[in-house]
Amino acid sequence: MKPVTLSLISIVIPLYNEEENVVLLTNKIHESLKGYLYQIIYVDDFSTDNTRKVVKEMKDPNVHLIALKKNYGQSLALAAGIDYAKGEYIITMDGDLQNDPQDIPKMMEHVVSGEYDVVTGIRQKRKDSLVKKIPSKIANFMVRRVTKLDIKDNGCALKVFTRDIAKDLNLYGEMHRFITLLAHLEGAQIKQVPVKHHARNAGVSKYGLERVFKVVADMMLLLFIRKYFQRPIHLFGIFGVLLIILGIFINIYLLIVKLGYGQDIGNRPLLIFGMMFILAGIQLFTIGIVLELLIRTYYESQNKRPYRIKNISVGGQSS
Repeated sequence: MKPVTLSLISIVIPLYNEEENVVLLTNKIHESLKGYLYQIIYVDDFSTDNTRKVVKEMKDPNVHLIALKKNYGQSLALAAGIDYAKGEYIITMDGDLQNDPQDIPKMMEHVVSGEYDVVTGIRQKRKDSLVKKIPSKIANFMVRRVTKLDIKDNGCALKVFTRDIAKDLNLYGEMHRFITLLAHLEGAQIKQVPVKHHARNAGVSKYGLERVFKVVADMMLLLFIRKYFQRPIHLFGIFGVLLIILGIFINIYLLIVKLGYGQDIGNRPLLIFGMMFILAGIQLFTIGIVLELLIRTYYESQNKRPYRIKNISVGGQSS
């Protein structure tokens, strides 16, 4: 297939203990992108094997290696690679050879045409175990039902972004699972295309059933950001007002009992509940959003990134 663009393409690939896969993956990318102008950005997330050494020994001028100072997780590894990327189009994929670089050219066509900002893959005939498939299906179903965004395969790492969308993603925590949803929240037009999927060539999968619980927690945060980040009082204020009203009604009732009927209310648990509801309602106005805002303010207002890079090498040479 002939190249559809002469613009620089940046391929961002997080690595963690992929020493047996990285050379073969690099060769497959070269074969698939003949005629394209591209850079391969490997982000080593503090691998404990020889991944960094293998990448440097390739001495490939198209290969850029970002070595992180400690293990930050896939989201921040992706963020580091996207921040570094110089391309007009930014591609993300896994380093375990389950994504096929041959799918990239057909995905590029949809983005270069200008009709779409993001093209994401739908893995066909997945070669994963049930331990990975079941959590993935549950997560995809939950995302579709809760967000109303009809993305069939949120877990596919092979995606193509325009530069402006990718640079505005602001990945934190483990938000890479919702990277397509994040792009949608930025106003991106999204295209889904079927892509090939291969069995892992070597190494060990890093995913398990605990992924479902992480997906639930992250999805709750995303839903808050999507609906209430600019108006959090509409969420916390409603619950706060309800608790305050409930507390006031309880205390009015007790006041009537005290003044109208002369009964002692000092030892009644209901009095404590009434005061607790009022205090909890007031606190909901302030506490619910503070921690998330503090984290984002710390990183974004000071232009800080939530990761630290040990060194960067291009073609095996430190830059």
